[in-house]
Amino acid sequence: MQSIGITGVGSYLPETVISNAEIGHGAGVTDEWIVRKTGIRERRRAAPHEATSDLAAVAARRALTRAGLTADQLAYVVVATSTPDHPQPATAALVQDRIGARRAAAFDVNAVCSGFVYALKAVEKLLGSAAPGEPSHGLVIGADLYSRILDYSDRRTAALFGDGAGAAVLGPVAAGHGLRHISLVSHGDAHRLIRVEAGGSRCPASPRTVSEGGHYFRMDGREVRAFVARALPGEIERLLLRAAVPPDAVRHFVPHQANGAMLAELWPDLGLHRAALHLTLERYANTGAASVPITLAEMDRTGAVAPGELVLLAAFGGGMSVGTALLDWTLGESRPCPLPAAGDDTATVLLPAGELLSPLPR
Repeated sequence: MQSIGITGVGSYLPETVISNAEIGHGAGVTDEWIVRKTGIRERRRAAPHEATSDLAAVAARRALTRAGLTADQLAYVVVATSTPDHPQPATAALVQDRIGARRAAAFDVNAVCSGFVYALKAVEKLLGSAAPGEPSHGLVIGADLYSRILDYSDRRTAALFGDGAGAAVLGPVAAGHGLRHISLVSHGDAHRLIRVEAGGSRCPASPRTVSEGGHYFRMDGREVRAFVARALPGEIERLLLRAAVPPDAVRHFVPHQANGAMLAELWPDLGLHRAALHLTLERYANTGAASVPITLAEMDRTGAVAPGELVLLAAFGGGMSVGTALLDWTLGESRPCPLPAAGDDTATVLLPAGELLSPLPR
């Protein structure tokens, strides 16, 4: 099997910034309440003309530029999303067309907020078994527009989410480097914790489902928090054991940017004493499947990670799904991030906001 790693990353955050004050007014909460409960201060909202594929296509182009590739060199375009443009066709097909990846197979992955890590595993395996002469690169995109499915009167969810897209190009790297191990697990018995109940084959769209708010995102926040606290530490421990890597060798931890207060509680229990915790949720909130690749793109842009350093990704989401991945950072021209002192479980890197971007022209 060919060693596969990340050779380029990119992201796109919509131009419009939505403050806690704007969100809080409709949900009956204050800026102070939102910050205390979530660590989020603002989020981005897609323009009316933007859909998930629009954001994904910009992030894809930026990742390809960072990798020094053109779209026609791609074998696969995979979009991880739970807010697709349409029920069908796949959002990835729209992105493939927009970026000109004419040789690529395109498909979507829906593991909700774990989708990017799930898609990484799929593309890594597909590329690793490619025959000589076949295209050797794939594009994995996480993209979500939760602003379109939120009930803004529901204080449990209204403040948590933002819109965005992040992308990673995968391709051959030096033997023994790149993606070391990826672990995926689902707990289907807990599928009711996160849901959008209407709009599918079980409960098709109708005047009744619309009037009852069946198309809104719903979440049992307390139970989700308990699930993550139970499941994630063990999954990280198992990942490192399978990869034969001690926890102190991990230099960077990139979690799904679900909730800052929850991550602050969880962080000391993970045993990653020499790792920096990377957060972008203060400025971007929870961007679903996009949150991990957006954070990776910010790390690359700001030089927060150096080539060869070990990065651990951990995502969790509806289903209930958990995806963890361990990788060597294989992008150059970055400067090392100062390591926290041994035993310092509070080291957090709050990554700055990226450049403000104009809405994508149609």
